[in-house]
Amino acid sequence: MTTNAWDPTELIDWFAAVARPLPWRAAGVTGWGVLVSETMLQQTPVNRVAPIWQEWMARWPRPSDLAAASQAEVLRAWGKLGYPRRALRLHEAAGAIAAEHGDVVPSDVDTLLALPGIGAYTARAVAAFAYGRRAPVVDTNVRRVVARAVHGAGDAGPPSTKRDLADVDALLPTDDTSAARLSAALMELGQVVCTVRSPACERCPIAADCAWQHAGRPAYAGPPKKVQKFAGTDRQVRGKLLDVLRGSEGPVARDLLDAVWSDAGQRDRCLDSLLVDGLLEQTADGRFALPGEH
Repeated sequence: MTTNAWDPTELIDWFAAVARPLPWRAAGVTGWGVLVSETMLQQTPVNRVAPIWQEWMARWPRPSDLAAASQAEVLRAWGKLGYPRRALRLHEAAGAIAAEHGDVVPSDVDTLLALPGIGAYTARAVAAFAYGRRAPVVDTNVRRVVARAVHGAGDAGPPSTKRDLADVDALLPTDDTSAARLSAALMELGQVVCTVRSPACERCPIAADCAWQHAGRPAYAGPPKKVQKFAGTDRQVRGKLLDVLRGSEGPVARDLLDAVWSDAGQRDRCLDSLLVDGLLEQTADGRFALPGEH
């Protein structure tokens, strides 16, 4: 099967009919709203992001509003979304957008990439989903759809930025509007139909043209995937340490942090990493605080 074996119109029409009514897809959501959502959605499920996103947009409807907040306020509002460095990167990007782009998120991929903390995926997602630009947007879900529908494989192998972008670019129509809609449709298909373990092929709008279907739905035979663990990891410990600070109104003593994790070596390592990442600061008297709260 070649990359143009199925008609993108089928998938675009399907998306128009059944797309989930996510809050950041609503009419009137700005590029800023999309940037916030895309930052929050990285490695975090939609149902956890939606209420936090709505709180953020009510509190900080423009980049300048977030930029005016303290890092501590931003980290508290981030809550338990995980990977809190994303919050600080978004705060930094908000300052640059407010100062250099008239408080409007840019629509051009290269300009977005020049902002602090904005990577290749986020830049393309904002260009496509906020501004209707033709930009190949590749995440895990899109890679899986392409692996099956185009290459006839049970799942995608190890990521390759150059190859993955080329695969998706070859599928996109030439005009901006259709390409942006197909980008959204590919992602939606991977999230709700062409899932990892239980793909609902009977509901797939391109099943008749899917290379994986034609090949008899072979099992994935590539390299094993890394399974992300959480329990007992440094990420869990860092989160517990941050929770103490988010729940306090100012600096806390070391013994309150020591109480959250029994393995002193791992706890100290995680505390040091939070300091290095700028997520915590140490006061002159040896206590710990969120950035700027001392």
